[in-house]
Amino acid sequence: MSEERSLNFIEQIIEDDIANGVNDGRVHTRFPPEPNGYLHIGHAKSICLNFGLANKYNGKTNLRFDDTNPVTEETEYVESIKADIKWLGYQWANELYASDYFEQLHDFAVALIKKGLAYVDDLSAAEIAALKGTPTEPGKNSPHRDRSVEENLQLFADMRAGKYPDGAKVLRAKVDMAHVNMHMRDPLMYRIKHAHHHRTGDAWCIYPMYDFAHGQSDSIEKITHSICTLEFIPHRELYNWFIEQLNIFPSHQYEFARLNLSYTVMSKRKLLQLVNEEHVTGWDDPRMPTLSAYRRRGYTPSSIRTFAERVGVAKRDNLIEIGLLEFCIREELNKTANRVMAVLDPVKLVISNYPEGQTEELPAENNPEDPNAGHHNLTFSNTLYIEREDFMEEPPKKFFRLGPGLMVRLKHAYIVKCDSFEKDANGNVSTIFCSYIPESKSGSDTSGINVKGTIHWVSAAHAATAEVRLYDRLFSVENPAAEEGDFKSFINPSSLEVIPQAYIEPFLLDAKVGDKFQFLRKGYFCVDPDSTPGKLVFNRTVTLKDTWAKEVKKA
Repeated sequence: MSEERSLNFIEQIIEDDIANGVNDGRVHTRFPPEPNGYLHIGHAKSICLNFGLANKYNGKTNLRFDDTNPVTEETEYVESIKADIKWLGYQWANELYASDYFEQLHDFAVALIKKGLAYVDDLSAAEIAALKGTPTEPGKNSPHRDRSVEENLQLFADMRAGKYPDGAKVLRAKVDMAHVNMHMRDPLMYRIKHAHHHRTGDAWCIYPMYDFAHGQSDSIEKITHSICTLEFIPHRELYNWFIEQLNIFPSHQYEFARLNLSYTVMSKRKLLQLVNEEHVTGWDDPRMPTLSAYRRRGYTPSSIRTFAERVGVAKRDNLIEIGLLEFCIREELNKTANRVMAVLDPVKLVISNYPEGQTEELPAENNPEDPNAGHHNLTFSNTLYIEREDFMEEPPKKFFRLGPGLMVRLKHAYIVKCDSFEKDANGNVSTIFCSYIPESKSGSDTSGINVKGTIHWVSAAHAATAEVRLYDRLFSVENPAAEEGDFKSFINPSSLEVIPQAYIEPFLLDAKVGDKFQFLRKGYFCVDPDSTPGKLVFNRTVTLKDTWAKEVKKA
């Protein structure tokens, strides 16, 4: 397949523009988040696309905050957005804000009033909606639509001067109340909001609507390719109308399919609800789809960039399997994460014929996928912890772990045979007694014994402890946004299991926040920021295999 055939449709448009000298061959994109929440995985796709296109075609990308609604916006969100973009590996050419253009946007509005293309309306939001019409029926003109230019200029100046309360008046574009596109039926340009703005303070009490600020900001910055998601297709006609009427730089809008991810909600309103109602611990709760949450869970920037690349750029909405995102991080961590042993549900194993008090250091390779990763030592003794699930009192035929009379290899150590076991007062197995084969040491096995199972362990006397948080999908249904009823009723009750005291090998005691490991046979884990010098906390990033795929098949 040729390079040209593999281009996505936006890359093809850009290459055609460059070939035809459009905008002198310039490529200038922008990423325009509203600072009213944290960025999520859907934004990551847009970031990778906008910055990726600029990087590919030697262009620039602006970071422009769409800060036109002071009621919902906070500096905290601005800082988190900048941190997330840098974490993904991108750097913007200019840091800009729609509020930088408030005076210029105001002047554009005045220019449209002077041309008879905008008017001040006294109708309430409900009255405006009632006159809007339907997709099959034309709307009706506002009784204030034919005010004179002079009256509109004065009323708009009075709006700016703070003479009216919120909702008393709006500025509308005068387009066509019978237009087939509902967005063209005299859309709102400005509304009154007596609210403190995080950057401009109390300098303004009128704020531009997104549809008015968006295109003009793109034009002011001379953005060549304004890339939006599909829901903005109906808005493009208005975007172009404003640009044409104002006779300003003709930035062009192109739409692509937004990212919809299974078992996830992407609505910032719903995510804010989860945070405010404490269904999660915050925006960076590792079950959330925000970039700060993925970072905390142990995802890497490269795994998310790879995911965005594999999803591709489409013209039709679809639901992407979260398993693809999990595959991307699993594939990366398999190559990069050191292997360690941790026992999450421990039961004691005593090796009766191994001298009590004796220890030996056994070498363990850090990563079989990386020949340069080196080794670390494990301390072996006669009393170990193993996983409770690795022992069965009455094992079935193909159970290749421990049970009465069964043999198994202890990873990096010896083959052991189960001789007996004890139970506690509640009937739970409390101690397993084994004997080991001295000639079966890993790396120098001369026993001639072949066993099918290998299990992990830690020495009871030398193990450290840690809190382990087993994170799973936040929702139990594939598309919670499409289900009837309250989306929160589909929260997965098993999305978090906390193990307050797991046993880990002491090699992990030097781990730092963000360090990533494969817990043998258990999954990939990273060190959480909640860790303290006396207590490590590990988050499960992803299981070793896609266990959900099996559950779906069963169903």
